[in-house]
Amino acid sequence: MSQTVRTRHYARRLITAALTITVMAGTAGWTVAHEEQAITGPPPGTAAWLSDHSLGGAGRELPDPATTSPAETARFLGRLTDVQRKALVIRHPEVVGNLDGAPLSLRYEANSRAIRAAWHKERKADPGSPLAERYAALLAPGRQILAFDPRGRGQVAEVYGDLATARRTAVIVPGSDIDLNAFDRTGDPYGAPAGMARSLRAQMAKDAPTTPTAVIAWVGYTTPVGLGPDAATSRLAKAGAPRLDRFLAGLAVTTAATADAPPAVFCHSYGSVVCGLAASAMDRARVADLVVLGSPGMRADSAGALRTGARVWAARDRTDWIRRVTGYDFLGLGHGDDPTDPSFGARVVSSESAQGHTGYFAPGTDSLRNFSRIALGDFDDVRCAEEDGGDPGPESGPDCRAGLA
Repeated sequence: MSQTVRTRHYARRLITAALTITVMAGTAGWTVAHEEQAITGPPPGTAAWLSDHSLGGAGRELPDPATTSPAETARFLGRLTDVQRKALVIRHPEVVGNLDGAPLSLRYEANSRAIRAAWHKERKADPGSPLAERYAALLAPGRQILAFDPRGRGQVAEVYGDLATARRTAVIVPGSDIDLNAFDRTGDPYGAPAGMARSLRAQMAKDAPTTPTAVIAWVGYTTPVGLGPDAATSRLAKAGAPRLDRFLAGLAVTTAATADAPPAVFCHSYGSVVCGLAASAMDRARVADLVVLGSPGMRADSAGALRTGARVWAARDRTDWIRRVTGYDFLGLGHGDDPTDPSFGARVVSSESAQGHTGYFAPGTDSLRNFSRIALGDFDDVRCAEEDGGDPGPESGPDCRAGLA
């Protein structure tokens, strides 16, 4: 990078830092009262699970969800009978439903039970509760809930497609202002995880109609709310990254037998900060492609600094306001270099026709078509940012398809 470009980058970082501090100080304040409390640790009900000795005998203790790897969990459950597994679902639905490494069908059934119990409890407390309506929506026929945690603002993961038979899969990690209530909001469908996942899977089915596919919308961490210190710092991302790492490890265990390749992981906005902090655990056995969109940064200076075996991609449309607050890390604020800058080293793809910060998964956009092709491993048809005269950064970047099979 030339001295002129380095100077320009440094000046831009200082200006952006000053702008962000001004905006946040004026809109959200900096008091502890505005900070979200991150949900961490094992799922609810773990104490009762660990106290359950119904299987009896040495070596038959239930695995600790906090310390047992998904692979070890899978082996343990594989040694049980169908009757024993069913009994665990009935007695401990909140744990089994969130147990990475457990069979998919077991988790779906457990989460259905856990959500139904939460629905009854909420209705009893307040018959007109909007939360009860959210629970009822999750119980609609055909929904496949892979994770559910009612604590805090609520967390959930849902599968679109048949994950048990899918040959190509994708995981979507959302950004700020997403929780149980906003998971499948209709006012901004392509800014909500459910809408993103449905749209991506529909595009994948269009592009490869004979290939079984599945997309997972994962809201497994506490996201920031609005503009404030949570959005400008990595505190919540640091709490969420181990949860994403564990989820992907469990996914590798449960889908390895049928998938042609590990999943592509799509990280939107603040979700890309979570993905950046989790990236070092994303070897090619767990994640094939790591795609960030509308990213404020990944807490890294370059794609190489992520220390991931996955291919790293980036997208940002011309109208996305995030461009004003990306590319800096100043006094603990900001998330590092711009992933769409050619100097970062990501493969920058076109997002032509996408509008704003939440339009990347809208039908008809280059970004959605590119995401589908990446998830399907169809790299020849990926359109690079430089091909649309788009926004790859201050210098022309390399062909985003270079070196791909």
